[in-house]
Amino acid sequence: MPDAFLKLSATDRHEVLALAADRAGRPAYLLEKDVWVVWTLSAMFSAPFGDHLVFKGGTSLSKAYGAIRRFSEDVDLTYDIRQIAPDLTENGTRLMPPSRSQQRRWTDTIRERLTGWLESTALDALNRAIAAENVPARARRGEKPDTLVVEYEGSSEGHSYVAPVVLLEFGARSTGEPADRMNVGCDAAAHLPDVTFPTASPRVMHVERTFWEKATAIHVACSGGRANWDRFARHWYDLVQLDRKGHAERALVDRELAKAVAEHKANFFRETVRATGEVIDYGLAVGGQLRLVPTGEVLQALRADYGKMIDGGLFFDVPASFESVIAQCKDIEDRANQR
Repeated sequence: MPDAFLKLSATDRHEVLALAADRAGRPAYLLEKDVWVVWTLSAMFSAPFGDHLVFKGGTSLSKAYGAIRRFSEDVDLTYDIRQIAPDLTENGTRLMPPSRSQQRRWTDTIRERLTGWLESTALDALNRAIAAENVPARARRGEKPDTLVVEYEGSSEGHSYVAPVVLLEFGARSTGEPADRMNVGCDAAAHLPDVTFPTASPRVMHVERTFWEKATAIHVACSGGRANWDRFARHWYDLVQLDRKGHAERALVDRELAKAVAEHKANFFRETVRATGEVIDYGLAVGGQLRLVPTGEVLQALRADYGKMIDGGLFFDVPASFESVIAQCKDIEDRANQR
């Protein structure tokens, strides 16, 4: 019977990862973190509440769809709004606040309930899984109220850009749909058939919705509505990869989906231009005025962050230049605005 990776000693895990890294041509610390990402997904989606979660974001694009050629380290999850707020949604018949005056009430109520659910239910599920499987890790609350963290015992030397932790970021202001169950495995498994690695079967947000989630987030950044650019350059890279795989074009023609994302963000993720206080209009973003090309200090900050990604070994292949990524995003912007 093949050895289970997480049951090996730290020394043996180190040797196994070194062999996998040599065969894959990738850093051992990234292959190790990937194992813990998959283990975390397995723990979450095998829990009693797993059917009410949706896996989304860049890691879903990498692990479930193979749509991007970079390592994505965080786990973004949506807990179904119908589960956390059946009273507000009238048992699922209403998914948006009925009026602008109710937006803040919905957001505050859901945030408070999500924080309690993470503490009482989700964190407990992680700790139970850690204890049941006796794996070298511990789970705790994250620095932000909507996050949990799995800290694992690293067996390989890491990098300052990639810590030995898996960050789980939760939201609960949508259903996360459309989504499908998909199988996810560890990258090292293909190179080590004599070792067993964790697997997971999360419900995964459709890639076209993820495109619009990222595109509208970039639009906010390019419109002057964001101040922190740390670890944000990956969104531009992801759009380019989605375009190269044909996913972007399918998303661009799905105007109803674009409008649904815009409506959801307008209700739950109100953003303003920092310099003027003007509210950023998501409807305009999906209606012919999408902005995907940053300028000034934003451009410089993203260029620096992109360089950190390269230094951290996060790309599976030789990465495109930052300038070419921005140029391709300009092309996507033009095509989106011509629809």
